[in-house]
Amino acid sequence: MWLLGEKGIKFETYQTRIYPHSNLYSHIIGQIDHDNNGISGVESYFDHTLKDQKKISQPITLSLDTNLQYIIKNELKKSLTDFRAKGAAGLLLNANNGEILSLVSLPDYNINMRKNIKDPIYMNKITKGVFELGSVFKTFTVAAALDEKIVETDTMIKNIENKIKCSIHTISDIHTFPKNLSVEDILIRSSNIGSLIIARKIGQKKFRNFLIKLNLFETLELELDEIGVPHSVRWEDKCKLETAAFGHGVTTTPLQAAAAYATLSNGGFSIKPTLVRNKKLLKKRIINKETSLAINKILRKVVTDKEGTASFADIFGYEVGGKTGTSLKYGKKNRNINTFISVFPMKNPKYVLLVLLDEPQVASHITYNYRGVKIKGTRDEAGWNSVYVAGKIIKQIGPILAINNKDFYNNYVVKKNN
Repeated sequence: MWLLGEKGIKFETYQTRIYPHSNLYSHIIGQIDHDNNGISGVESYFDHTLKDQKKISQPITLSLDTNLQYIIKNELKKSLTDFRAKGAAGLLLNANNGEILSLVSLPDYNINMRKNIKDPIYMNKITKGVFELGSVFKTFTVAAALDEKIVETDTMIKNIENKIKCSIHTISDIHTFPKNLSVEDILIRSSNIGSLIIARKIGQKKFRNFLIKLNLFETLELELDEIGVPHSVRWEDKCKLETAAFGHGVTTTPLQAAAAYATLSNGGFSIKPTLVRNKKLLKKRIINKETSLAINKILRKVVTDKEGTASFADIFGYEVGGKTGTSLKYGKKNRNINTFISVFPMKNPKYVLLVLLDEPQVASHITYNYRGVKIKGTRDEAGWNSVYVAGKIIKQIGPILAINNKDFYNNYVVKKNN
């Protein structure tokens, strides 16, 4: 128009952000509006800080690793196809300082597109999603009993019934287990009834306080606005203690569950998840060291033992431990939330990896290597999908974490060269 002589048009400079990684960090970076105001993610949380001219020379450095993020997202994306899942999510957490190294929630979106993302399917499942995570709670039950010195790992629980009547409800185990099981076998085999019996030994007050101490029910603080609020637990309801023992009727966010596993595995120190690198955090022991060591040994056996539920995560060289959780979604027959929370390496735990699949189905096209035997997929429990995906992820990220690990460099590379 200027070339035509129209001088009434004024050209103004306009600043906007371009995100080279597009979808990769959509649930973390978040979005800005057309006026460059942060409206979600860290863009919203740090909006004022990023615009503060006095802090322009103080960049905000996130704890995330692009290589890890890409690998985890890629495997989760494959899982959507393999298991025809509605959604998937993954979290990699430093077990000792709470730094989040990767956070993925699928489906995601291109943050370069200025669109309103309102469909619940795009929710950040790790921080905003509030789920009943099932048997991953059994680890908390056993840990509480050990911490209160009510049982030892080899304490035998005798005459375990396959079904127990509680009020008007019948609680049962999916599989048939021996009548007598040790405490560690109850967790390794994932027995609902065994966990229930242990919870009754603990008592409601002590069990509730243990879960509260792990910060499973309070709203979590993180450098994001998209934070879920766990549902209030009505402990006065009949059978609440019994069902909570195996993760039924209690909810939390995946991030809180992963942080609790970090505390259980790192020697008993509470951690506060963070997206900011080198953030100063106060460490406080809330669980006995002996409890942590005992739980780590059991979690390792969940992966390595013949009766364990997570054999597909037994990746050579990384000493993986963990616990599976298969939880039926309310109002949806045969539709699950499947979770696997893994810790590695178990001799000196440094990382927690959580993999969650939303409504996964049987992957009949996959041929599994099940303890040396080739079999086709016929089951939809977490051990056959979330664990399988976690194993593939750990196999790829393990070398990256080792290369970035100073202890590995000092203990192996330097000594070998000398």
